Amino acid sequence: MVKTNPGRFFEDYTLGETIHHAVPRTVSGGERALYHALYPARHALYSSDEFARASGLRTAPLDDLAGFHVVFGKTVPDVSLNALANLGYAEGKFIKPIYAGDTLRTSSKVIGLKQNSNGKSGVVWVHSKGFNQHGDVVIDYKRWVMVRKRDMNAAAHKTFIPDLAAVILPEDLTIPDGLDFTNYDFALAGEQHRASEYEVGEKINHVDGVTVEEAEHMIATRLWQNTAKVHFDTSARPDGKRLIYGGHVISMARALSFNGLANAQMIVGINAGAHANPCLAGDTIRAWSEVLDKADVDAPRVTAVRLRLVATTGDSAKMNLRDIEGRYLPDVLLDLDYWVLMPS
Repeated sequence: MVKTNPGRFFEDYTLGETIHHAVPRTVSGGERALYHALYPARHALYSSDEFARASGLRTAPLDDLAGFHVVFGKTVPDVSLNALANLGYAEGKFIKPIYAGDTLRTSSKVIGLKQNSNGKSGVVWVHSKGFNQHGDVVIDYKRWVMVRKRDMNAAAHKTFIPDLAAVILPEDLTIPDGLDFTNYDFALAGEQHRASEYEVGEKINHVDGVTVEEAEHMIATRLWQNTAKVHFDTSARPDGKRLIYGGHVISMARALSFNGLANAQMIVGINAGAHANPCLAGDTIRAWSEVLDKADVDAPRVTAVRLRLVATTGDSAKMNLRDIEGRYLPDVLLDLDYWVLMPS
């Protein structure tokens, strides 16, 4: 009897099935410290217990994306162990803050299948939910991933592509209980710019760049228990290069966005996300943002701001995204459309 797990291949998925992922994980202040060591993350709400309490929370929560990585990492052995690429995200909701001591687990439902024309792989859509120890959903998102086939002669699944919303409506965003920016300290946060000072259509060059090293990426994927072969094993790629986990790029770009968006404190929604081109070890990531929308929410002195965050290996000052034919430029790594909460 074979006891090892080779991971699922495209033909192993069934539309509508639910997968309960191993292994639950209790998070601590260690995850927060490591997250801040791996990325230049310094948003005040996640860095200071006192700042978080002054904003109506019981203490500083785990960074939203750190929670996302933990929840995401649970899905990898069952969804993307044999992936060729993680393609995108939609309808991502950050529903409850995650605090030190919380235990997280994840389940996923297969909501879409489509075999590629080459017959060698297919795209799998999943709806994943992260739960805490009380059974509360803390993170809810959908993603799609390209997965290898084991048997090229296996019959193709009947194609079903889910209908995903282009944007989460502001009224469907969940605002953390007690959040209140009435006594928000702009000096401690690092910048004076409040939501009212950002104009829809405004673009912000975040100026700084960070070169991604193999060592830090390996620490990150181990921290998030992301076991996808293309990240761990360079022989899984024909070029023998280290493919960087897409979430690593998201966190790096989000951290770089502090310069210009220091008061974009909490992520509450991911409308859409695309890993436009692969990021390889040695690439230098830069970032720019565009303000897409703003909306009032039911919390004192809090505004929801919709942002586009673009990570690039090119010149972030050019703020280019696509060529004249509408294709992503080759230096674009990430195109992320998301909602944040800022002081009004």
